[in-house]
Amino acid sequence: MKSLKNYSIPFTGLPLGNHVFDFEITDAFFDEFEYSLVKKADLKCRVELEKQETMLILDFYINGTIGATCDKCLAQYPEVLDIHEQQIAKFSDEKITDDDEIINLGKNEHEIMLAGLIYEYINVAVPFITRCSDEGNTPYCDKDMLAKLSRLTGTNEQDESIDPRWDALKKFK
Repeated sequence: MKSLKNYSIPFTGLPLGNHVFDFEITDAFFDEFEYSLVKKADLKCRVELEKQETMLILDFYINGTIGATCDKCLAQYPEVLDIHEQQIAKFSDEKITDDDEIINLGKNEHEIMLAGLIYEYINVAVPFITRCSDEGNTPYCDKDMLAKLSRLTGTNEQDESIDPRWDALKKFK
């Protein structure tokens, strides 16, 4: 968790206005999270922070690739991510329980940790179903696996015939 300290912004000394921070997100970042979906990454994160009197507005721009496994051919390939998210942090000692979209910063806090937000944004952006972009034609796609799948999923005449019990049920319409 010590390496995640690199993903924080000390905002107390910053003047009001816009500020830009750049972070590198690599495999070491995801090693800090025990059950991470992502294991390999080469991402750049740009955080544009707008400091105001009562709040911070953080715009996250995360671009790059993560290591993904194709759900069809099981080949490893780089999945391209392009993420833009915004987060608001308010300075207040009152607890905001109704709104999950606003981070509450106490008057005594001097930095904001971004590692959890970055981790969440990346994991939410990972596609639920991952597939090689151009099936069978990319250098990552496993053509042998696709050939085995097509051979094993070939249809025969028995599968195409309709069970007569279904015909009897159609009469009930």
